[in-house]
Formats: sequence, structure tokens, C-alpha cells
Amino acid sequence: QVQLVESGGGLVQAGGSLRLSCAASGGTFRAHTVAWFRQAPGKEREFVAAITWTRGTYYGDSVKGRFTISRDNAKNTMYLQMNSLKPEDTAVYNCATSLSHNHRDPYDYWGQGTQVTVSS
Repeated sequence: QVQLVESGGGLVQAGGSLRLSCAASGGTFRAHTVAWFRQAPGKEREFVAAITWTRGTYYGDSVKGRFTISRDNAKNTMYLQMNSLKPEDTAVYNCATSLSHNHRDPYDYWGQGTQVTVSS
């Protein structure tokens, strides 16, 4: 059973940066596709970014050019570097992993989430 724990969320002013981390335990992380999703109050969950086991990366349209996803398999950790943050980036951010190599397939394991708040 893979367990995921996010960290790095917080309050930041618009234009600022944050780096989220997601630490995995309880399983082999190396072959998983890993991703970040977010959900703002009253809105549906939104895909943010994914990185496959071959390090192919995919991004949601709203974060392209501002966010960067990466992974360190030796540390069983993935990251989301968020730059040029906007108030509309405010949400709970969850990491997730999938045994599929297709980032569009359903994800098997989810973290509890970390709050990101961007003030204007």
C-alpha cells in the first residue's frame, strides 16, 4: 500500500513561488506515473501536472510555463515548483500515483493534500 504525504503549501503573495513535495512510502515509486491535482472551493478537481516513469511531463493549460513537475526516484519524492503564482491558483493540492504509463488513466493512490493560498 503506497502512502503519499504532501508538504510545502502555504500563503504567498501573487507573483511569488512555492515548491510542493510529495513523499511516497510503502511501495516502489520508480515505475509509477505521478501527478498533481488541485481543487478550489466550489470547483471540480483539476489536473495540474504529471510525470511518467520515463520522465515525460504533461501540464494543465492554466499552469503551463509557470509550474514544473519533477521527481527523485532515489528519494521516492516528487515536486511541483510553482512560479508566478496567481490568486486563481489557490486550492488544495493533492499528489497521486498510478501504475499506468498513461497520465490520463485513473490514479491508484492519493495524498491528503496541502493548502496553497495566493493573496492578491
